[in-house]
Amino acid sequence: MSKSPVRAQAKGAGRMVVPRDSAVGEQGPDGGKGGGRKATKGAKVVAGVKSESHTALVRRARRINRELAEIYPYAHPELDFENPFQLVVATVLSAQTTDLRVNQTTPALFAKYPTPEDLAVADPEAVEEILRPTGFFRAKTKSVIGLSKALVADFGGEVPGRLEDLVKLPGVGRKTAFVVLGNAFGRPGITVDTHFQRLVRRWKWTEATEPDKIEAAVGALFPKSDWTMLSHHVIFHGRRICHARKPACGACPIAPLCPAYGEGETDPEKAKKLLKYEKGGYPGQRLNPPQAYLDAGGKPAPPLGSA
Repeated sequence: MSKSPVRAQAKGAGRMVVPRDSAVGEQGPDGGKGGGRKATKGAKVVAGVKSESHTALVRRARRINRELAEIYPYAHPELDFENPFQLVVATVLSAQTTDLRVNQTTPALFAKYPTPEDLAVADPEAVEEILRPTGFFRAKTKSVIGLSKALVADFGGEVPGRLEDLVKLPGVGRKTAFVVLGNAFGRPGITVDTHFQRLVRRWKWTEATEPDKIEAAVGALFPKSDWTMLSHHVIFHGRRICHARKPACGACPIAPLCPAYGEGETDPEKAKKLLKYEKGGYPGQRLNPPQAYLDAGGKPAPPLGSA
């Protein structure tokens, strides 16, 4: 296997991985003579992407994924969970809020209701009070109690490992089902959340806007075995660098491969200030992240109510 042009991730929260042809220059965002060089290769991609063949698209998409795998070798689901039940509940709760807020809230929920049997018979008002910080807490309470009742009644208190069964649970759609299948059962799936939708459209992997069509289009570009980690790589990049309102283009290691280069801040120093989580030296989403994330310089999130 040939080496990627992206330099390997150095340990430490403030270090960035930078391609030799990127907008931040050969010496990266820490400064140096190459710091102001433009990402001309990114412009070439913009100019030629409309005539890009399917084969070229597949090659570019897979190269982006390989680069992201080097940038985020510790990519993981950013919801804290210890078993499939905790993951499905946490994923349902993550709608219209951040994974961080869910992770700060679920310890109290699972301490009081550790099993589907416990949550199925819970007092809704007590659950609502715990879930209040996540927003839409009444609807979410109804969903997690309802799915717990369904798990007890239809699946013996166990989270099923099949897509067709998971999507029957209250509050569980395809996105939630694929999160659970990929991360609790090791079964490949593409998680089309808001970050994933935004980035794959910026990269011109698809023009689709509906999640199921995005899922199908992107899935066709990659072998099925790549789907789960692809989702993590893309979502990590969307949260850390390729933001919705102001992407940090000047600090983006895959700028030469991006048709949307220039939509955000291209100045390396200004772009560096936009970085989030471990790329900017800040805590991530999980209170209990994997050891690989901590080894790479990531910091655990603070618990709910801490200063």
